[in-house]
Amino acid sequence: MQIAVLLYPDMTALDAIGPYEILSRLPGAKLTFVAREAGPVRTDTGFLRLEAEAGLDELSAAEILVIPGGPGDEAVRADPRVLEWVRAVHETTRFTTSVCTGSLILGAAGVLAGLPATTHWTQLETLRALGATPSPERVVEAGKVITAAGVSAGIDMALRLTQILVGDDFAQGIQLGIEYDPQPPFDSGSPAKAPTHIVDLVRATMAR
Repeated sequence: MQIAVLLYPDMTALDAIGPYEILSRLPGAKLTFVAREAGPVRTDTGFLRLEAEAGLDELSAAEILVIPGGPGDEAVRADPRVLEWVRAVHETTRFTTSVCTGSLILGAAGVLAGLPATTHWTQLETLRALGATPSPERVVEAGKVITAAGVSAGIDMALRLTQILVGDDFAQGIQLGIEYDPQPPFDSGSPAKAPTHIVDLVRATMAR
């Protein structure tokens, strides 16, 4: 099973690595990090780099496509070559997925036209402008397109995809194997739960 994960400068590492930890464990999985050109790709922290094993010209099809998000998504949305690659790969995927603002890239490629989708909560209206129907849900399924909300939601999306592909027991086994049992110190992981001043702070910070 060929799984392609798009990398690009200033992407958020966990958007790719979270799904990678799950999907790489699927039976017969062959997971490839792909970028405009093969080689190291700088993530949004400026310190961590991920290695793209293939350039766009070297991988033209995949059963599963994963598009991560991050502040670099804006440049990708303006890159015709990458958008054409996304469209072409999507045509024959079994599932096309995104994490966080990766859905904005799918939207810019025309993949989400008329479909319900999610993204980081600060970008839901941008998603609407790109032709999707925005949803505040953590994971949204629309046929073969599955979108996840901000960063950590990529793990939930990948577990749901595993459940669809291989079944409940296998997906639960992976969840237990990676000990994915979140118990954060605060119940502030969504704008519906976080204090108003924290929501305002995060919104202002991300706007910058």
